[in-house]
Amino acid sequence: MVISDDNPRYVSRLTRNTLGLVLAGGRGSRLYELTNWRAKPAVYFGGKYRIIDFPLSNCVNSGVRKIGVLTQYKAHSLIRHLMRGWSHFRRELGEYIEVLPASQRHSDDWYQGTADAVYQNLDIIRAEQPEFVLILAGDHVYKMDYGPLLVEHVESGADMTVCCLEMPVAEAAGNFGVMQIDDTGRVVGFQEKPAEPAEIPGRPGYALASMGNYVFNTDFLYDRLVEDAAEMGSTHDFGNDVIPAMIESCHVHAYPFRDPETGDKAYWRDVGTLDSYWQANMELVSTTPQLNLYDSEWPLWTYQEQLPPAKFVFNDPDRRGLALQSMVAGGCIISGSEVHGSVLFSGVYLHPYSMVDGAVLLPDVEVGAGTRLGRVIVDRSCRIPEGMHIGLNPEEDRGNGFRVSAGGVTLVTRGMLGQAEGSL
Repeated sequence: MVISDDNPRYVSRLTRNTLGLVLAGGRGSRLYELTNWRAKPAVYFGGKYRIIDFPLSNCVNSGVRKIGVLTQYKAHSLIRHLMRGWSHFRRELGEYIEVLPASQRHSDDWYQGTADAVYQNLDIIRAEQPEFVLILAGDHVYKMDYGPLLVEHVESGADMTVCCLEMPVAEAAGNFGVMQIDDTGRVVGFQEKPAEPAEIPGRPGYALASMGNYVFNTDFLYDRLVEDAAEMGSTHDFGNDVIPAMIESCHVHAYPFRDPETGDKAYWRDVGTLDSYWQANMELVSTTPQLNLYDSEWPLWTYQEQLPPAKFVFNDPDRRGLALQSMVAGGCIISGSEVHGSVLFSGVYLHPYSMVDGAVLLPDVEVGAGTRLGRVIVDRSCRIPEGMHIGLNPEEDRGNGFRVSAGGVTLVTRGMLGQAEGSL
Protein backbone atom coordinates (compact mmCIF):
# COMPACT_ATOMS: atom_id res chain seq x y z
CA MET A 1 0.00 0.00 0.00
CA VAL A 2 1.21 3.52 -0.80
CA ILE A 3 1.20 5.82 2.21
CA SER A 4 -0.23 9.19 1.19
CA ASP A 5 -1.89 12.25 2.66
CA ASP A 6 -5.25 10.52 2.16
CA ASN A 7 -4.69 7.91 4.86
CA PRO A 8 -2.63 9.40 7.71
CA ARG A 9 -5.38 8.56 10.20
CA TYR A 10 -5.25 4.92 9.11
CA VAL A 11 -1.52 4.81 9.80
CA SER A 12 -1.82 6.71 13.08
CA ARG A 13 -4.47 4.25 14.28
CA LEU A 14 -2.10 1.38 13.63
CA THR A 15 0.83 3.03 15.38
CA ARG A 16 -1.36 4.16 18.29
CA ASN A 17 -2.51 0.58 18.83
CA THR A 18 1.02 -0.82 18.76
CA LEU A 19 3.23 -1.61 21.73
CA GLY A 20 6.95 -1.36 21.00
CA LEU A 21 9.35 -3.67 22.84
CA VAL A 22 13.06 -2.94 22.48
CA LEU A 23 15.35 -5.87 23.30
CA ALA A 24 18.25 -4.13 25.03
CA GLY A 25 19.84 -6.83 27.15
CA GLY A 26 22.64 -7.75 24.73
CA ARG A 27 26.14 -8.40 26.00
CA GLY A 28 27.95 -7.22 22.86
CA SER A 29 30.89 -9.56 23.45
CA ARG A 30 32.49 -8.81 20.06
CA LEU A 31 33.10 -5.25 21.27
CA TYR A 32 35.33 -6.73 23.99
CA GLU A 33 36.31 -4.27 26.73
CA LEU A 34 34.03 -1.56 25.31
CA THR A 35 31.12 -3.50 26.84
CA ASN A 36 32.84 -4.59 30.05
CA TRP A 37 30.77 -2.07 32.01
CA ARG A 38 27.78 -1.40 29.77
CA ALA A 39 25.29 -3.27 27.59
CA LYS A 40 25.76 -2.96 23.85
CA PRO A 41 22.68 -0.70 23.40
CA ALA A 42 24.28 1.74 25.87
CA VAL A 43 27.46 2.10 23.81
CA TYR A 44 28.10 5.66 22.60
CA PHE A 45 27.73 6.47 18.90
CA GLY A 46 27.89 9.46 16.58
CA GLY A 47 29.34 12.14 18.82
CA LYS A 48 26.44 12.53 21.28
CA TYR A 49 24.12 9.51 21.09
CA ARG A 50 23.90 5.98 22.41
CA ILE A 51 22.88 3.09 20.16
CA ILE A 52 19.55 2.67 21.98
CA ASP A 53 18.56 6.20 20.88
CA PHE A 54 18.08 5.06 17.28
CA PRO A 55 15.28 2.47 17.71
CA LEU A 56 13.66 4.68 20.37
CA SER A 57 13.74 7.74 18.08
CA ASN A 58 12.33 5.60 15.27
CA CYS A 59 9.42 4.61 17.50
CA VAL A 60 8.64 8.15 18.62
CA ASN A 61 8.92 9.61 15.11
CA SER A 62 6.74 6.79 13.74
CA GLY A 63 3.99 7.45 16.28
CA VAL A 64 4.67 4.34 18.38
CA ARG A 65 4.71 5.95 21.82
CA LYS A 66 4.04 3.02 24.14
CA ILE A 67 7.45 1.44 24.55
CA GLY A 68 9.06 -1.05 26.88
CA VAL A 69 12.83 -1.51 27.03
CA LEU A 70 13.87 -5.00 28.12
CA THR A 71 17.20 -4.88 29.97
CA GLN A 72 19.49 -7.48 31.49
CA TYR A 73 23.27 -7.40 31.01
CA LYS A 74 25.12 -4.64 32.97
CA ALA A 75 22.18 -2.30 32.56
CA HIS A 76 23.11 0.48 35.01
CA SER A 77 24.38 3.02 32.45
CA LEU A 78 21.57 2.12 30.04
CA ILE A 79 18.85 2.59 32.67
CA ARG A 80 20.43 5.84 33.83
CA HIS A 81 20.47 7.12 30.24
CA LEU A 82 16.80 6.18 29.77
CA MET A 83 15.79 7.89 33.00
CA ARG A 84 17.65 11.09 32.12
CA GLY A 85 16.83 11.34 28.44
CA TRP A 86 13.60 9.42 27.87
CA SER A 87 11.45 9.90 30.96
CA HIS A 88 9.50 12.95 29.79
CA PHE A 89 6.58 11.05 28.25
CA ARG A 90 3.13 11.41 29.83
CA ARG A 91 1.14 8.29 30.59
CA GLU A 92 -1.97 10.46 30.87
CA LEU A 93 -1.61 11.05 27.12
CA GLY A 94 -1.18 7.36 26.36
CA GLU A 95 2.58 7.47 25.90
CA TYR A 96 5.50 6.13 27.92
CA ILE A 97 8.91 4.51 27.84
CA GLU A 98 9.31 1.98 30.64
CA VAL A 99 12.26 -0.15 31.68
CA LEU A 100 11.42 -3.87 31.89
CA PRO A 101 14.36 -5.55 33.63
CA ALA A 102 14.77 -9.30 33.98
CA SER A 103 12.76 -9.70 37.21
CA GLN A 104 11.90 -13.43 37.20
CA ARG A 105 8.19 -12.76 36.80
CA HIS A 106 7.35 -16.22 35.37
CA SER A 107 10.29 -18.36 36.52
CA ASP A 108 13.41 -18.38 38.66
CA ASP A 109 15.58 -17.67 35.60
CA TRP A 110 16.79 -14.47 34.00
CA TYR A 111 15.88 -13.91 30.34
CA GLN A 112 16.95 -17.08 28.54
CA GLY A 113 16.53 -15.76 24.98
CA THR A 114 14.75 -13.09 22.98
CA ALA A 115 11.41 -14.95 23.01
CA ASP A 116 11.70 -15.72 26.72
CA ALA A 117 12.38 -12.03 27.44
CA VAL A 118 9.01 -11.15 25.90
CA TYR A 119 7.28 -14.17 27.46
CA GLN A 120 8.36 -13.10 30.95
CA ASN A 121 6.54 -9.79 30.38
CA LEU A 122 3.28 -11.22 29.00
CA ASP A 123 1.27 -9.92 31.95
CA ILE A 124 2.47 -6.38 31.22
CA ILE A 125 1.62 -6.75 27.52
CA ARG A 126 -1.84 -8.11 28.34
CA ALA A 127 -2.51 -5.17 30.65
CA GLU A 128 -1.88 -2.74 27.77
CA GLN A 129 -4.10 -4.67 25.33
CA PRO A 130 -2.30 -3.58 22.15
CA GLU A 131 -3.51 -4.74 18.76
CA PHE A 132 0.06 -5.27 17.56
CA VAL A 133 3.42 -5.82 19.21
CA LEU A 134 6.50 -4.39 17.51
CA ILE A 135 9.66 -6.17 18.71
CA LEU A 136 12.92 -4.37 17.95
CA ALA A 137 16.60 -5.12 18.35
CA GLY A 138 18.11 -2.41 20.53
CA ASP A 139 21.64 -2.55 19.14
CA HIS A 140 21.49 -1.39 15.51
CA VAL A 141 21.97 2.06 13.99
CA TYR A 142 19.40 3.14 11.38
CA LYS A 143 16.42 5.41 10.75
CA MET A 144 13.14 3.72 9.89
CA ASP A 145 9.47 4.71 9.77
CA TYR A 146 7.56 1.80 11.29
CA GLY A 147 4.23 3.10 9.94
CA PRO A 148 4.57 1.57 6.44
CA LEU A 149 5.79 -1.65 8.06
CA LEU A 150 2.60 -1.89 10.11
CA VAL A 151 0.45 -1.11 7.07
CA GLU A 152 2.07 -3.88 5.01
CA HIS A 153 1.77 -6.29 7.93
CA VAL A 154 -1.99 -5.68 8.17
CA GLU A 155 -2.70 -5.65 4.45
CA SER A 156 -0.70 -8.83 3.80
CA GLY A 157 -2.90 -10.69 6.28
CA ALA A 158 0.20 -11.99 8.08
CA ASP A 159 0.35 -13.35 11.60
CA MET A 160 3.90 -12.05 11.87
CA THR A 161 6.14 -9.84 9.74
CA VAL A 162 9.95 -9.91 9.71
CA CYS A 163 12.01 -6.89 8.61
CA CYS A 164 14.82 -7.91 6.29
CA LEU A 165 17.76 -6.61 4.26
CA GLU A 166 19.60 -7.85 1.23
CA MET A 167 23.27 -8.33 2.11
CA PRO A 168 26.31 -10.20 0.78
CA VAL A 169 26.33 -13.90 1.65
CA ALA A 170 29.77 -13.56 3.25
CA GLU A 171 28.44 -10.87 5.61
CA ALA A 172 25.32 -12.82 6.54
CA ALA A 173 27.08 -16.15 7.13
CA GLY A 174 27.12 -16.99 10.83
CA ASN A 175 25.86 -13.53 11.81
CA PHE A 176 22.21 -13.14 10.79
CA GLY A 177 19.04 -15.13 10.35
CA VAL A 178 18.44 -15.81 6.66
CA MET A 179 15.06 -16.38 5.02
CA GLN A 180 13.62 -17.50 1.73
CA ILE A 181 10.39 -16.00 0.39
CA ASP A 182 7.92 -16.68 -2.41
CA ASP A 183 6.63 -14.23 -5.00
CA THR A 184 4.11 -12.74 -2.57
CA GLY A 185 6.67 -12.02 0.16
CA ARG A 186 5.61 -14.96 2.30
CA VAL A 187 8.49 -16.55 4.21
CA VAL A 188 8.89 -20.21 3.22
CA GLY A 189 12.23 -20.91 4.89
CA PHE A 190 14.26 -19.53 7.78
CA GLN A 191 17.69 -20.48 9.16
CA GLU A 192 19.29 -18.75 12.13
CA LYS A 193 22.89 -17.70 11.41
CA PRO A 194 23.67 -20.44 8.86
CA ALA A 195 27.28 -21.04 7.84
CA GLU A 196 26.19 -21.20 4.18
CA PRO A 197 23.20 -18.88 3.67
CA ALA A 198 20.78 -19.54 0.86
CA GLU A 199 21.11 -17.02 -1.96
CA ILE A 200 18.29 -14.85 -3.26
CA PRO A 201 17.00 -16.32 -6.55
CA GLY A 202 18.35 -14.21 -9.39
CA ARG A 203 20.82 -12.39 -7.10
CA PRO A 204 23.83 -14.65 -6.74
CA GLY A 205 26.09 -13.73 -3.84
CA TYR A 206 23.29 -12.09 -1.82
CA ALA A 207 21.06 -13.37 0.98
CA LEU A 208 17.90 -12.02 2.61
CA ALA A 209 18.85 -11.34 6.23
CA SER A 210 16.64 -10.65 9.22
CA MET A 211 17.12 -7.30 10.98
CA GLY A 212 15.77 -8.73 14.25
CA ASN A 213 12.67 -6.53 14.02
CA TYR A 214 9.25 -8.21 14.09
CA VAL A 215 5.55 -7.28 14.08
CA PHE A 216 3.09 -9.69 15.69
CA ASN A 217 -0.67 -9.75 15.99
CA THR A 218 -0.91 -9.71 19.75
CA ASP A 219 -3.10 -12.78 20.32
CA PHE A 220 -0.95 -14.76 17.91
CA LEU A 221 2.17 -13.72 19.84
CA TYR A 222 0.62 -14.88 23.13
CA ASP A 223 -0.07 -18.34 21.72
CA ARG A 224 3.38 -18.77 20.16
CA LEU A 225 5.22 -17.70 23.31
CA VAL A 226 3.20 -19.97 25.57
CA GLU A 227 3.88 -22.89 23.22
CA ASP A 228 7.58 -22.11 23.10
CA ALA A 229 7.83 -21.74 26.88
CA ALA A 230 6.44 -25.28 27.26
CA GLU A 231 8.94 -26.73 24.77
CA MET A 232 11.73 -28.28 26.85
CA GLY A 233 14.25 -28.43 24.01
CA SER A 234 13.82 -24.81 22.98
CA THR A 235 16.43 -22.09 23.52
CA HIS A 236 13.47 -19.67 23.66
CA ASP A 237 14.83 -17.42 20.92
CA PHE A 238 12.82 -15.93 18.05
CA GLY A 239 15.41 -16.74 15.41
CA ASN A 240 16.43 -20.17 16.67
CA ASP A 241 13.05 -21.53 17.68
CA VAL A 242 9.87 -19.46 17.34
CA ILE A 243 10.10 -18.36 13.70
CA PRO A 244 11.33 -21.68 12.20
CA ALA A 245 8.61 -23.58 14.08
CA MET A 246 5.77 -21.61 12.50
CA ILE A 247 6.91 -21.18 8.89
CA GLU A 248 4.80 -24.06 7.54
CA SER A 249 1.64 -23.58 9.58
CA CYS A 250 1.43 -19.78 9.93
CA HIS A 251 1.61 -16.75 7.67
CA VAL A 252 5.00 -15.10 8.13
CA HIS A 253 5.61 -12.12 5.85
CA ALA A 254 8.92 -10.47 4.88
CA TYR A 255 9.21 -6.68 4.79
CA PRO A 256 12.29 -5.49 2.87
CA PHE A 257 13.77 -2.35 4.41
CA ARG A 258 14.48 0.12 1.61
CA ASP A 259 15.19 3.81 1.28
CA PRO A 260 11.74 5.42 0.84
CA GLU A 261 13.09 7.94 -1.68
CA THR A 262 15.31 5.77 -3.88
CA GLY A 263 13.93 2.29 -3.29
CA ASP A 264 17.49 1.05 -2.75
CA LYS A 265 18.79 -0.77 0.30
CA ALA A 266 18.43 1.58 3.27
CA TYR A 267 21.15 2.59 5.71
CA TRP A 268 21.47 0.04 8.53
CA ARG A 269 24.54 -0.83 10.56
CA ASP A 270 25.21 -3.62 13.00
CA VAL A 271 28.03 -2.02 14.99
CA GLY A 272 28.78 -5.19 16.90
CA THR A 273 32.52 -5.42 16.24
CA LEU A 274 35.29 -2.94 16.91
CA ASP A 275 35.94 -2.58 13.18
CA SER A 276 32.28 -2.03 12.23
CA TYR A 277 31.81 0.37 15.16
CA TRP A 278 34.84 2.45 14.19
CA GLN A 279 33.89 2.41 10.50
CA ALA A 280 30.29 3.49 11.14
CA ASN A 281 31.51 6.45 13.19
CA MET A 282 34.06 7.35 10.51
CA GLU A 283 31.33 7.37 7.85
CA LEU A 284 29.64 10.22 9.67
CA VAL A 285 32.46 12.70 9.05
CA SER A 286 32.17 12.46 5.25
CA THR A 287 30.63 15.43 3.44
CA THR A 288 27.34 13.66 2.67
CA PRO A 289 27.08 10.56 4.89
CA GLN A 290 24.36 8.00 4.32
CA LEU A 291 23.11 8.53 7.85
CA ASN A 292 21.90 12.12 8.07
CA LEU A 293 22.05 13.27 11.69
CA TYR A 294 20.92 16.77 10.66
CA ASP A 295 17.46 15.79 9.37
CA SER A 296 14.98 18.08 11.16
CA GLU A 297 12.08 15.98 9.88
CA TRP A 298 13.39 12.88 11.67
CA PRO A 299 15.03 14.14 14.87
CA LEU A 300 17.23 11.84 16.91
CA TRP A 301 16.51 12.18 20.60
CA THR A 302 18.99 11.56 23.40
CA TYR A 303 20.14 12.79 26.79
CA GLN A 304 22.79 15.47 26.75
CA GLU A 305 24.34 17.45 29.54
CA GLN A 306 24.19 21.24 29.60
CA LEU A 307 27.67 21.98 28.26
CA PRO A 308 29.40 25.06 26.83
CA PRO A 309 30.18 25.20 23.10
CA ALA A 310 33.26 23.49 21.75
CA LYS A 311 36.31 25.77 21.82
CA PHE A 312 39.39 25.90 19.59
CA VAL A 313 42.25 27.96 20.99
CA PHE A 314 45.73 29.14 19.89
CA ASN A 315 46.63 30.14 16.37
CA ASP A 316 50.42 30.06 16.38
CA PRO A 317 52.35 28.47 13.50
CA ASP A 318 53.36 25.48 15.66
CA ARG A 319 50.35 25.42 18.00
CA ARG A 320 46.98 25.80 16.32
CA GLY A 321 43.62 24.53 17.55
CA LEU A 322 41.67 23.19 14.59
CA ALA A 323 39.43 20.34 13.43
CA LEU A 324 38.92 19.31 9.80
CA GLN A 325 36.42 16.79 8.38
CA SER A 326 35.43 15.93 11.96
CA MET A 327 32.54 15.99 14.43
CA VAL A 328 33.22 17.81 17.70
CA ALA A 329 30.58 17.77 20.45
CA GLY A 330 29.84 20.39 23.09
CA GLY A 331 32.22 20.94 25.96
CA CYS A 332 35.31 19.98 23.95
CA ILE A 333 38.46 22.07 24.13
CA ILE A 334 40.96 21.73 21.28
CA SER A 335 43.93 23.57 22.75
CA GLY A 336 46.68 24.08 20.21
CA SER A 337 46.09 20.64 18.67
CA GLU A 338 44.87 19.31 15.33
CA VAL A 339 41.96 16.96 14.69
CA HIS A 340 41.45 15.28 11.32
CA GLY A 341 38.73 12.84 10.25
CA SER A 342 37.66 12.06 13.81
CA VAL A 343 34.61 11.94 16.10
CA LEU A 344 34.95 13.67 19.47
CA PHE A 345 32.19 13.20 22.03
CA SER A 346 31.35 15.73 24.72
CA GLY A 347 33.95 17.06 27.13
CA VAL A 348 37.07 15.87 25.27
CA TYR A 349 40.17 17.92 26.12
CA LEU A 350 43.20 17.97 23.81
CA HIS A 351 46.33 19.52 25.27
CA PRO A 352 48.77 21.41 22.98
CA TYR A 353 50.87 19.86 20.26
CA SER A 354 48.66 16.77 19.91
CA MET A 355 47.58 15.24 16.60
CA VAL A 356 44.39 13.17 16.27
CA ASP A 357 43.59 11.51 12.92
CA GLY A 358 40.93 8.81 12.46
CA ALA A 359 39.97 8.54 16.13
CA VAL A 360 36.74 7.99 18.03
CA LEU A 361 37.09 9.64 21.45
CA LEU A 362 34.24 8.96 23.87
CA PRO A 363 33.08 11.52 26.45
CA ASP A 364 35.51 13.18 28.84
CA VAL A 365 38.68 11.78 27.30
CA GLU A 366 41.78 13.86 28.08
CA VAL A 367 44.69 13.71 25.64
CA GLY A 368 48.07 14.75 26.97
CA ALA A 369 50.41 17.20 25.26
CA GLY A 370 52.39 15.95 22.29
CA THR A 371 50.22 12.84 21.82
CA ARG A 372 49.61 11.17 18.45
CA LEU A 373 46.38 9.19 17.96
CA GLY A 374 45.54 7.29 14.77
CA ARG A 375 42.94 4.56 14.17
CA VAL A 376 41.75 4.31 17.77
CA ILE A 377 38.64 4.02 19.90
CA VAL A 378 39.28 5.60 23.31
CA ASP A 379 36.74 4.73 26.00
CA ARG A 380 35.10 7.28 28.25
CA SER A 381 37.18 9.24 30.78
CA CYS A 382 40.53 7.83 29.69
CA ARG A 383 43.55 10.02 30.44
CA ILE A 384 46.13 9.56 27.66
CA PRO A 385 49.61 10.37 29.03
CA GLU A 386 51.78 12.99 27.38
CA GLY A 387 53.73 11.98 24.32
CA MET A 388 52.04 8.62 23.73
CA HIS A 389 51.60 7.29 20.17
CA ILE A 390 48.55 5.02 19.80
CA GLY A 391 46.88 3.65 16.68
CA LEU A 392 49.96 4.11 14.51
CA ASN A 393 51.84 0.85 15.12
CA PRO A 394 49.71 -2.25 15.91
CA GLU A 395 52.59 -4.26 17.33
CA GLU A 396 53.59 -1.42 19.61
CA ASP A 397 49.97 -1.05 20.73
CA ARG A 398 49.71 -4.75 21.58
CA GLY A 399 52.96 -4.48 23.51
CA ASN A 400 51.46 -1.63 25.54
CA GLY A 401 48.47 -3.80 26.50
CA PHE A 402 45.90 -2.31 24.13
CA ARG A 403 43.53 -4.43 22.04
CA VAL A 404 44.05 -4.31 18.26
CA SER A 405 41.19 -5.55 16.07
CA ALA A 406 41.47 -7.71 12.97
CA GLY A 407 41.09 -4.54 10.90
CA GLY A 408 43.85 -2.70 12.73
CA VAL A 409 41.73 -0.51 15.02
CA THR A 410 43.14 -0.05 18.53
CA LEU A 411 40.86 0.01 21.57
CA VAL A 412 42.00 1.91 24.67
CA THR A 413 40.17 1.66 28.01
CA ARG A 414 40.93 2.98 31.46
CA GLY A 415 41.85 -0.47 32.68
CA MET A 416 44.47 -0.81 29.94
CA LEU A 417 45.96 2.49 31.11
CA GLY A 418 46.00 1.40 34.72
CA GLN A 419 43.17 3.79 35.63
CA ALA A 420 40.06 3.01 37.68
CA GLU A 421 37.15 1.53 35.71
CA GLY A 422 33.41 1.68 36.28
CA SER A 423 29.95 2.04 34.73
CA LEU A 424 29.56 5.16 32.60
